[in-house]
Parts: sequence; structure tokens; C-alpha cells
Amino acid sequence: MKITILTLFPAMFDGFMGNSIMKRAIAKGCVEIEIADIRSFTKDKYGRTDTPPIGGGAGLIEKCQPIVDAIKAVRTEGSHAILFSPRGTTYNEAKAKSYAKVDHLILVCGHYEGVDERVNAYVDELLSIGDYVLTGGEIPAMAVSDSVIRLLEGAIASESLVDESFNQPLLEYPQYTEPSDYEGQKVPDILYTGDHQAIEKWRRKQSLALTRKFRPDLFEKLVLTKADKKLLTELDDGETPKWESDALEKGKKFLKK
Repeated sequence: MKITILTLFPAMFDGFMGNSIMKRAIAKGCVEIEIADIRSFTKDKYGRTDTPPIGGGAGLIEKCQPIVDAIKAVRTEGSHAILFSPRGTTYNEAKAKSYAKVDHLILVCGHYEGVDERVNAYVDELLSIGDYVLTGGEIPAMAVSDSVIRLLEGAIASESLVDESFNQPLLEYPQYTEPSDYEGQKVPDILYTGDHQAIEKWRRKQSLALTRKFRPDLFEKLVLTKADKKLLTELDDGETPKWESDALEKGKKFLKK
């Protein structure tokens, strides 16, 4: 896969591409990242890429010509060009998965007070990463690139993608590491039982509980199975179910050995 990012500030991506999973994915050949400087495409004799808006108004607007010429220069057959815009559809995991199947993704970063309206005609999609204001599209471009690259084969271990938040409309269950007791906060005993079936059941229950509490919007989209409904009933009753107490009892015997 290739990702091309059109920006006025290429240096912002140096650290992003040179660290962690991004660096490894590039080294493995999972992805090629191209950073193109929009300023290098301007025909303005002073090298400007922005100008005050026609009709008056605050700030500066990015000019049409440099961005459009940059898009045309990097376009390849089958490429998908995206401009970050508050008008765009809101980004989510489903979008990330669809972008991961594209051979060439082009991300256009606006800046200042916005871009010339006519740029919209040269991209395939408008995209928003949320209802808040940023100084430019560079951070959204990093967010999209990060979420897409990690889905590419070989970028990270495939098992790391299985039980993640947003793979389905459900938050991930709590995760713990040693020590078992940190300042009075203890790892749940069920995780030490070695009973994988009971652990999976407990984790599912926790995911359901967390989603219902923190993301009711996601919970409403979830199609609950009969087993899910039973787990929620157990949770609401506040009692330890037999499958959990049996697992804990077996776990004690196992630990004693």
C-alpha cells in the first residue's frame, strides 16, 4: 500500500514515520509513505500558497492551484484522494478497514482558515475525525495513517487485532499486568484460574458492562446474544454466578499444587 500526504509542513511527519509501528511497517515494506510539499507546486512568484478570502473575512485561505496541481501530480490509477473537512463523514474503524484495502491513499491536509471551495471537486471524499477545530489536517492525516497501517498484513501481529475496541460495537475488556496488587488495586482472581473458558466469559461480561456505561451509543447498536443477556443479568444482580465461583475454586486448587 502507498499513502501520499499533501501538506505545507512536511517536517511534522518526521517523527511520525521514524518511530514504533510506523517505522517497522515501512521497513518491512508493508507500506510506502510519500510526503509531498504543497508549497513546491505553487506558481506564485513569491511562493505563497494562501491569500485573504474574496469578499473579506478573517484569516487566510489556501489557494486552489497549488493543491489541485499537487493532487494531479501524485494521482495514480485507482488512487483515493481525501480532503479533511468538517463537512466530511466521521472517521471510524469501518472506514479504516475500507482504506486498508486501497492501493494508494492520498490525504490532503488543509491549513489556516480552510481551502478554496473548488478543491473539493478534485478529491474523492471529504472526511472528518471529529467535531472540534484543529490548526490543520496534519494530525488527522497521522491518525488515519496510523489506524490504517496497523491493519495491513505484517504491520503488527495478527492476534493483536482480534479483541480490540471497535472491531465490533463493543469496548475492549480490562487488561492487567504484574504486580497483582498495586497500591490496593488488585488483578481480578478469575484471571489467575487458568480456566480459559471462564476468563473469556468474564472478559465478555466486562466488555458489555464498559460499553453500556461509557458508550451507550455503541451499546444500542450491539445485537445481544442470549448468552450476552444472561451475562448482563448476572452483572445487574451483583452476585457471583456458579460458572465463576467454580472456576475460582478450581483455580485455588491449581495454585495450591
